[in-house]
Order: sequence, then structure tokens, then C-alpha cells
Amino acid sequence: MKISKELFGNMPDGRPVECYTMDNGYGMSVKVLTLGGILFEINVPDKRGISENVSANLETVTDYLERSPHFGALVGRFCNRIANARFELGGQIYQLQPNNGTNLLHGGKVAFRHLLWEIKPIQDSSSVGLELSRISPESEQGFPGTLQCRVTYKLTDKNVLFIQYHAIADKATPINLTQHCYFNLSAFAKQTICDEIIQIFADHYIPVNTQLIPTGEIATVTGTPLDFRQALPIGLRLNQVGAEPKGYDHCYVLSQEPREMTLCAKVSDPYSGRCLEVATTEPGVQFYSGNFLNGSLRAFGKTYVQHAAFCLEAQHFPDSPNQPTFPTTILQPNQEYHQTTEYRFSLDKS
Repeated sequence: MKISKELFGNMPDGRPVECYTMDNGYGMSVKVLTLGGILFEINVPDKRGISENVSANLETVTDYLERSPHFGALVGRFCNRIANARFELGGQIYQLQPNNGTNLLHGGKVAFRHLLWEIKPIQDSSSVGLELSRISPESEQGFPGTLQCRVTYKLTDKNVLFIQYHAIADKATPINLTQHCYFNLSAFAKQTICDEIIQIFADHYIPVNTQLIPTGEIATVTGTPLDFRQALPIGLRLNQVGAEPKGYDHCYVLSQEPREMTLCAKVSDPYSGRCLEVATTEPGVQFYSGNFLNGSLRAFGKTYVQHAAFCLEAQHFPDSPNQPTFPTTILQPNQEYHQTTEYRFSLDKS
């Protein structure tokens, strides 16, 4: 197992953006940028033993700053959407900067994915890892309080990528962090993920309006195209879901209480034999089928057409600061925010 580092590029002000590589010595390696904590590459062996990158990525710092649809990024302070880019806390209205119509999406116009993180390599007998940290100052993106964040990526000798999040704040503030990796388990040998087989272990989901803002309901998946309790091809009912563009962009309800690490989804690719299991301590997971990709992005010989990749973003429910029936996302000064998500890679034995 080893960790190495190289220069990826430079920020507009000249500061270097570095790329760290974690190699577990068993065919899997993960590359992480200091910019946005971006998972730049996730190289995983297929059934032939060939290791290839299964995550969507871009070629330059400028691409990530100006064109990226959150490829591989750490998302904060608040992932998913906040309606009308505003919320009330402690009797005060906080107006954020909208970047998705009138709403806030994935933290705002200049959010965690646009900023540099400090990185410290860590290693033990069964894993290699990177500890990322940064301080989000008072009023960054319009949020109250100074937030100290730490995120640890850890790659094990069993081809498991752990992501552990930790934060503390000096004022009450909403927080909802996630990883926004886009996966194509064929390593983009197949242009879309429609033939990949998904199973989501959830009985309920959160209905949304035409702006993808929750209605406040929690609904059963029974009898809907969102029911993946039995494994099915992603593309089977894709055109039955959502407004234009068609596809999945829904938060599945795993629990409404604090919980232990639980398997929430499994995806397998018949072409490559790769399998991905996602487990998390979070109450929800957003399944997104790359609906807004449209072929305008190209990198490393790949064209990212609609449904070229999928996301499984472990998180709290969208718009929680404005939804009193949802689990709270308010971090108090005397509390610690922490969550863990695991991406477990293997080969499908079936």
C-alpha cells in the first residue's frame, strides 16, 4: 500500500492543486484532488482483472471550477436543495445566494467543491487514507457560524472506500454533507448506465415538485417506478419518472432516526462484472441517473451523454431546514456532526 502526490494544476490565483493517489496494492487505487476534495479517479478491477476508472472526471482545474456538474466533489455546507435559498433559524431569516433558479443547490455558487482543502496522508496495516480539512468562515455561502470540517477517505485492502465526515460549529447552523461521485461501472465502455442492475433497500421516498423541492410527504415506493426493492436495470422504467429531462433524482428514505451503518443500495454491471454496494449511517440516499448530462462535456476520450453515470449520495433529506417534519439538520455549538459512508467494490459472483 502506498500514497503518492503530483501536481494537477493551479488555481486562478496561482495556488497549486495537488492530486494524491491511494493504492491498496490489490488492484484498486483512488485519486483525490485538494480542490473540492474531488474523487478524481476510482480505479477498480473488472472480471478480467483489468483496473479502470469508474468515476466521471474532467481534465483541468478550469473545467472543475467552471463546467463541472459536481463530478466527484465534496458537497457542503448543504447538499441537495434549499427552497428559495432561505431558511429561518432562531427567529432570524438567512438569505443564501440562489444558484438553481430561485433555490440553493449543493451549497451555492462558490461552495466546498470550488475551494482548496488541506490534506494529510494516513496509513495503517490494512488501509491507506487521506484526512482533508478546512474551516468554513462565518457567512460563507450565507450560512451562520464558523464551521470546522474534517473528511477522511480511507481505502482498505478489501477494496472498500470509507468516507468519514466530522464537523463542529460555533453557532447553530444547518449542515448536510455528501460525496457527489458519478459512477459508470463499465468504466464508460458502455456509454450509459441503463443496463446496470440496481437494488435500493428502501420502502419510501420523498416526493418533490417540479423544482425538485420536497412536498413534505414521505411516500411508499410500492406501485411506482421508484421501487427497486428487487434488482432491476436502471433503464427499465427511466422514461416513466420525472419531468424533462426524464430520469431519477429522488431521495430514498432509509430511516428517520440515528442509526448504525446499513446497506442501502447495490449496483452491478453485467458487462464488466463489477459490483458496488453503498452503506451509510445517513437517513437518506439520493439516487440520480445523470439526467442533466447532455453530451456537452468531454474528457479523456469520453462523452458524457444523458444517463452516462449514476450517483448514490448518502445524506439528510433535501430542504430539511424548511421542513419541520423531517429529521433536523441543525448542528448546535455543543454538538459534533459525524457520518460515515462506505463504497464497497467487488466482482459479481452470479
